[in-house]
Amino acid sequence: MGRKLLTEHINVEGIDTFDVYRKHGGYRSVEKALKTMTPDEVVEEVKKSGLRGRGGAGFPTGMKWSFLAKPEGVPRYLVCNADESEPGTFKDRQLMSKLPHLLIEGMITGSYALGARTSYIYIRGELLYVLRILEKAIAEAYAAGFLGENILGSGYSLDLHVHPGAGAYICGEETALLESLEGKRGNPRNKPPFPAVQGLYARPTVVNNVETIAAVVPIVNEGGDEYAKLGVGKSTGTKLISACGHLNKPGIYEIELGVPVEEFIYSDEYCGGIWKGRDLKAVVAGGSSVPILPKELILKTAAGENRLMTYESLSDGGFITGTMLGSGGFIAMDETTCIVKNTWNFSRFYHHESCGQCSPCREGTGWLEKVLHRLEHGHGSMHDIDLIVSVAKQIEGNTICPLGEAAAWPVAAAVRHFRHEFEWHVTHPQEATMPGAAYRNAPVLA
Repeated sequence: MGRKLLTEHINVEGIDTFDVYRKHGGYRSVEKALKTMTPDEVVEEVKKSGLRGRGGAGFPTGMKWSFLAKPEGVPRYLVCNADESEPGTFKDRQLMSKLPHLLIEGMITGSYALGARTSYIYIRGELLYVLRILEKAIAEAYAAGFLGENILGSGYSLDLHVHPGAGAYICGEETALLESLEGKRGNPRNKPPFPAVQGLYARPTVVNNVETIAAVVPIVNEGGDEYAKLGVGKSTGTKLISACGHLNKPGIYEIELGVPVEEFIYSDEYCGGIWKGRDLKAVVAGGSSVPILPKELILKTAAGENRLMTYESLSDGGFITGTMLGSGGFIAMDETTCIVKNTWNFSRFYHHESCGQCSPCREGTGWLEKVLHRLEHGHGSMHDIDLIVSVAKQIEGNTICPLGEAAAWPVAAAVRHFRHEFEWHVTHPQEATMPGAAYRNAPVLA
């Protein structure tokens, strides 16, 4: 396996405590930043690293930090988005529960770089056990002088708070998260203004994902140039992948970006192949919101090149023949999977989680769920297949936040690559409702 920057010590006994974490080099980035670097120099190292947001969008982190407005006398905030709710994604909760001090260290270093004196970790409401772990670790950091007033005698002070959400997927969108953090209903905001100008309490704010903030620690420790040597091209560093589905070895893997998808799926170092010796049928590479790809397009690009675990390689071909790395929620599906049922299941989730603020999303996600239910349960028509594609197109690009796209893209991609299965559900309604019938009898593409 490649180098581990975040999870190297994850299995060390007691690593969730301050003393053990400190013995293994913990909080060195705080010492280095506060004692030897200016805030702008920390931002510059993050820029050099090429680190991209690990929550899904993949936007350059250093660039995002540089957009932060800095009006005189106005407070700024760093907010950690720990509202990990994307189906198929579960790496952040392990990072927080096993290595809470890594996140706290990243929050301190990042807050110093941005000039924030108060910062927040907004955590998914269902993860109360993780919240308790973080609260304990934060108390230890305060006791050791790494949080609070005049940290390490540097003159820099920081207060860090953990805030639980109420279980709404929409609060994973950064402006909805800020609304919730302010005590309001978690509805996304219109942009502009962007959070970097008017975020939390209408003050300049940066919102970053757990893994993104944790990655600041090795970047500051080793330097942005060293971090950038890992990976391929603009996909630098390492990435946590939540691997699940029909795999022999599902789990969380820290990979160096650039690993071939085929190696990641079949190598004994990683997922160990498809369970029970079955054939791979399809993969959702970046969480439920990204386009699904059939086996032939997830292993190779349309041009016949090896598909790599990078932002650029996975998106090669656009949404016609490509997908997205997204949050790294890697869901493998074997030959027994019914794509229609899987797509309906995803649509149920997005309909349930729509905040209802935008008509195209509020109404469109409901239509997608209803029509896919008809198709899956033997009541659909050929017109219904075209209907869900049409509804998806009318949602996409017409909503305040990306949840509309998250609901539309999986449906459009499923029909694009597996239309034959949808048609089979129409022409064989009775067989389609029998468990296992769809994958045994539906035709396959040559």
